[in-house]
Amino acid sequence: MTIKRAVLALLTIFAIAQVGFSLKSSLTQPQIQSRLELYQTNLILHVAEFKANPTDDFDLNSAVSSLVGENPYSAASKKYQQVRQDSLTSRQNFQSQLQQLDNSSSESLEVTNQSAANKNQKQQLKKQIAKLEEFINELDLKRGILTAVQGNSAEAIAIWDQAIKRIDNPQNPSAQTATLLKQLWQGKSQPEKESNQATITNNLDSWFRYQALAKFDQVNGLDKNLVALEAQELQIATNSLFKLVVISGIPVFGGIAGVILLVSLIIQRLLKPETAIIATNNNTTWSTPWDWEITWQVLIVGFFFIGQFVLPLLLGIFQINPANSSLRIKALYVLGTYVLMAAGGISVLFFSIKSFLPLPQDWFKFQFKSNWFIWGFGGYLVAIPLVLLVSLINQQIWQGQGGSNPLLSLALQSQDKVALAVFFITASIAAPIFEEIMFRGFLLPSLTRYISVSGAIIISGLIFAIAHLSLSEVLPLATLGIVLGFVYTRSRNLLAPMLLHCLWNSGTLISLFVLGSGV
Repeated sequence: MTIKRAVLALLTIFAIAQVGFSLKSSLTQPQIQSRLELYQTNLILHVAEFKANPTDDFDLNSAVSSLVGENPYSAASKKYQQVRQDSLTSRQNFQSQLQQLDNSSSESLEVTNQSAANKNQKQQLKKQIAKLEEFINELDLKRGILTAVQGNSAEAIAIWDQAIKRIDNPQNPSAQTATLLKQLWQGKSQPEKESNQATITNNLDSWFRYQALAKFDQVNGLDKNLVALEAQELQIATNSLFKLVVISGIPVFGGIAGVILLVSLIIQRLLKPETAIIATNNNTTWSTPWDWEITWQVLIVGFFFIGQFVLPLLLGIFQINPANSSLRIKALYVLGTYVLMAAGGISVLFFSIKSFLPLPQDWFKFQFKSNWFIWGFGGYLVAIPLVLLVSLINQQIWQGQGGSNPLLSLALQSQDKVALAVFFITASIAAPIFEEIMFRGFLLPSLTRYISVSGAIIISGLIFAIAHLSLSEVLPLATLGIVLGFVYTRSRNLLAPMLLHCLWNSGTLISLFVLGSGV
């Protein structure tokens, strides 16, 4: 074995270990998907309060009813109960892991780095358990309000009583809020009005805050406040209706169009197997002038080693950590680190294949005067129903755990236009360019030297998904990666998968911004 291969083998071991550690760590991280579903549920609850002008020619109330469903409160109760059950399951899993670590620590006779690692892992598990317990308390407050609004005050009071008993701390904000909600739905007036209103405002949000404040005004005879509150909620409901249409329109109309397009393409493939659109370049491989070692080198050094070792090391040396910075600074940090990683990866790619220049015609092809837009947009439509279907299955597998891309959480918080613009540049411009060059432009064609085009599409898509370092995202991102690979192999133009990738990330960012905009 040459020195170069020995170094590559060592770096590969490091990369696999680091990726494995990151994927394992994501097991203790919640998915953002559950939180997004609750945000959308809250949006629907606001829209349910919408009342159109009865003199309008168009029956808008009927349209709103069809949008939110026949019984939005019952549907919301089921969603909150499901999320609560998933949270309880996750907490139980974390407690079991913590118990196992405690048992292994007591049985081990070695006081080494192993015990230090166990201690660190224990601390992380305890933090996750504490977060889940706080989240469960929040869910119980809201479940009680949903139950009470449906006319089951006794059941709602029982939910709050259980929460108070479980928390067992009168000073806990959730316990204080549960006590106040219980008293309100028992019809007890509140002498300390300002402090109790502050308790509701500080510990409840969205539609739940409105319902609690409305009950507060009703019980305490604050009729003027109640009228003003209802007028404010009507305005919020109107704004929420627009938001719900925006975030529902992409998956619904895009999904329908995608299913129609997918079925049409499959039928055409069955009727005209040789000339069908999706049969274009079906078995046409690339003329690859380098061997597996160059492919291995670019993937390990250019992507994983730089992203997982070099960049974190440099940031540590220069003590760059935006954890306590503003959202704008965090957004710029994400963009800056991504651009550095992309620059390093593309540099490794260039110097690895420099001796093979000029490359055959099909390599890294950017052809503006072609049908790349049709392939990219069509691929996006097809990806919507496929990824959504896989995501639904995926949710059942991971039950709210498995981690998510940290950028999604930051984007959900972002109501700053500058920060949002920076996130857009990162996710919708920088990421499609770099990742499509690496995974579709280089990796996929390189694999066709040894395996079929179909095999190269699947393997490159899977590696693309694993590279995002979240277990819960592997299946959905692998599906997206396969569609991206399919579009590239058929169009032979990197602009097509770049457009698809850009549209996908842009749609995600828009949905996050709308959901996080406060309702």
